[in-house]
Amino acid sequence: MKLAYDNDIHVMIHCNGDAAIDMALDAHKAAGAPPNRRTTIIHSQFVRPDQLELYVQYGMTPSFFTNHTFFWGEVHIENLGKERASFLSPTRAAIDKGLRFTNHSDFAVTPLDPLFILWTSVNRTSRTGQIIGPDQRLTAWEGLKALTLDAAHQYGEEATKGSLEVGKLADFVALDRNPITVPPETIKDIKVTETFKDGRSIYTA
Repeated sequence: MKLAYDNDIHVMIHCNGDAAIDMALDAHKAAGAPPNRRTTIIHSQFVRPDQLELYVQYGMTPSFFTNHTFFWGEVHIENLGKERASFLSPTRAAIDKGLRFTNHSDFAVTPLDPLFILWTSVNRTSRTGQIIGPDQRLTAWEGLKALTLDAAHQYGEEATKGSLEVGKLADFVALDRNPITVPPETIKDIKVTETFKDGRSIYTA
């Protein structure tokens, strides 16, 4: 990690469980804990509250994986118990601590479908209909930020991407419904009607 920092490389490190996260945090500290690196802990799936505090202290950004609530929620309850499974990808706790985070699909582990990712972050519903961590659910707006504004920030590209503003790249999609106003359970059914890249239409449904 020190070699990466010394060469101004953005570190994005895969850590699923809390023991792996401890190792990453120790490595960051041993490398001098340089500020404002936006070091990304990918998945941060079973991060502990005290580790979230260190993310804040070190200026780290987690990239969560809320699709697990749908695909393997029951498995996590069986293996880890309901309390720990409910803190899977703790997006609400991260917001409460002032962290900026992203959310991803880990394709091809789960489908490459941002609207489904948004749906899992808002609903946290498992295959059998259980709510995995109801207190960690996001609003649709917060979930969209994790996929757009905060994703650009995590990569250090917020000056050109992440929102529709003058001077930024016109990369965006048009949807058939507004994810902020539809019933939360229907977000996954929203369709992309058109895709724009650099201001040019490159796909129409």
